[in-house]
Amino acid sequence: MHRRRRTALAVLAATLVAAPLLSACGNQAHPGAAAVVGGERIEVSAVQASAADVRSAQESSPQAAQLVNKSGQLNRAKLHGLIFGRILDRAAADAGVTVTRKEVQEMRQASLAQQGGEEQFEAMMLQQRWVAPDQIDTDMRQEVQLPKLARALGADLGTPAGQQAVGEALTKASKALDIDVNPRFGTWDDQKMQLGNYSAPWITQRTEFAPEQPTDA
Repeated sequence: MHRRRRTALAVLAATLVAAPLLSACGNQAHPGAAAVVGGERIEVSAVQASAADVRSAQESSPQAAQLVNKSGQLNRAKLHGLIFGRILDRAAADAGVTVTRKEVQEMRQASLAQQGGEEQFEAMMLQQRWVAPDQIDTDMRQEVQLPKLARALGADLGTPAGQQAVGEALTKASKALDIDVNPRFGTWDDQKMQLGNYSAPWITQRTEFAPEQPTDA
């Protein structure tokens, strides 16, 4: 289950990265905001707190040095995730897609079973996705949300056409949200779903894909 979950996002991300560049550069930064998305602020303090949670978890890991060394863009990574989450929420709402807490918990339990337990699952999320234990449910929600969005659009994420359809829905939502990023973090690209030159680590993961089953300055 976990392998399938990781892969849909990886395949979709690869499609977005390969798409033509349509940059949506932020205008004047709002004081204290890392970004403004749909008129709502994402505070720098919120980004820093999210990154601090991950760093704390990394430093408690037996692989602390390795994890820290590989996550040099942690603040940008967490802002990327916060922005993408709001885009996915908008695209899902536009398509009439909702996600229940039960669905999130079912996804988490299936992933736990695949990894062999809570400790192993948390270690994997920290290493591969830079997600701290208390951030996992948010990540799981997106893993439920993306394939449901695809199904609502009549798209098969196992095909290039399906990936394109979902990518177009996300791009439309991104543009509608008029994303304005603080220049210290870079600029947001509506087409690639990418913050500056930052690419999320799961984009480069080599995985197999099961159709319509989902996978950070």
